[in-house]
Amino acid sequence: MNFIATSSELLQHLLTVNGAIMSKPIIPILDNFLFDISENQLKIYSTDLETSMITTMPVTCKESIKVAVPSKMIIDILRSLPDQGVTFSVDPQTFGIEVVNNNGRYKMAGQDGVDFPAVPETPPEGSFTLPANILLRAISKTLFATGSDELRLNLAGLYVEIKNNSINFVATDANKLVRLTRKDFNVGIDDNILIPKKPLNLLKTALPNDETPVVVDYNKSSVYFSFGETRVLCRLVDEKYPDYAAVIPAENNNVITISRMALLSSINRISIFASKTTYQVRFKVIGNELTISAEDIEMANEAVERIACEYDGSDMEIGFNAKFFKEMLATIDGEQVQLRLSAPNRAGLLVPFENERDEDITMLIMPMMLNNY
Repeated sequence: MNFIATSSELLQHLLTVNGAIMSKPIIPILDNFLFDISENQLKIYSTDLETSMITTMPVTCKESIKVAVPSKMIIDILRSLPDQGVTFSVDPQTFGIEVVNNNGRYKMAGQDGVDFPAVPETPPEGSFTLPANILLRAISKTLFATGSDELRLNLAGLYVEIKNNSINFVATDANKLVRLTRKDFNVGIDDNILIPKKPLNLLKTALPNDETPVVVDYNKSSVYFSFGETRVLCRLVDEKYPDYAAVIPAENNNVITISRMALLSSINRISIFASKTTYQVRFKVIGNELTISAEDIEMANEAVERIACEYDGSDMEIGFNAKFFKEMLATIDGEQVQLRLSAPNRAGLLVPFENERDEDITMLIMPMMLNNY
């Protein structure tokens, strides 16, 4: 059985779904792509049994066959070829694969596609659609805050809370929390799903940064993202998400308004001198001046800087984890940010001075108990 495809187009489709393949899969055949060829169409599948990806492209063929193709080998050979048509010949008895182009031929051992695990397909119970660039932005702005503790699986994913006229994307690891709200989608349902990190990282790579519609179908166990020629399927996290709204303080009346890059640069420098165990930095704000300092008593390291700011509130001293704070500042947008505080022992809120249209981002960071110098 033969089919003909363009090398560059095929490579691009393979790279789109390659992320779902594990480096050391439990079942050896999962180290392969499944090629499902019929009616001048090639469907490419990849899966790790938890997350699956599917992409479709046109090819020239007269017959139908399913064959498992070694993922690394096919990607490596296509990367090395110039952009040209290539012919794939598949032996229906042995599933051996021969790739032929203008310059030569290359043989590899395939496997019977019937042995490839079936991609689970269950009927959706809910559905909504949003532009790819909006979903991409929501993932990019929140995913860093998800947890990685295997004992707290309910924190190891992105919580999507769907309301009649808005969608909340929430991530937390119990030390920091990010909530991004889109106010411009009237999806007409009230529901929520908890999506694990891996498929979201795959979506970050696969989603186009444009207004391509992404259809999100879901049920109690799975979610399906469909856009263009690509589908991403994954199991949902079957855990109850914490009541995140209860930990976001309602009244933080001490407000620092400051240049985002000036603050980020200062913390980058000061954190070099912080304890490598706690990464604690100290914020002391008096009047319109913020003093940032850190000390590593064991190594006799110390640093302090002062930055101009606008401050509305009482004099305060509070400690934060420099790593967490830098992550948040690097992710947030805008020239200026606001740090809203209530007390040294209560969470602080980091927000853009001005939000994007129809969007609201709130980042929460827990304080650290200050050491006495």
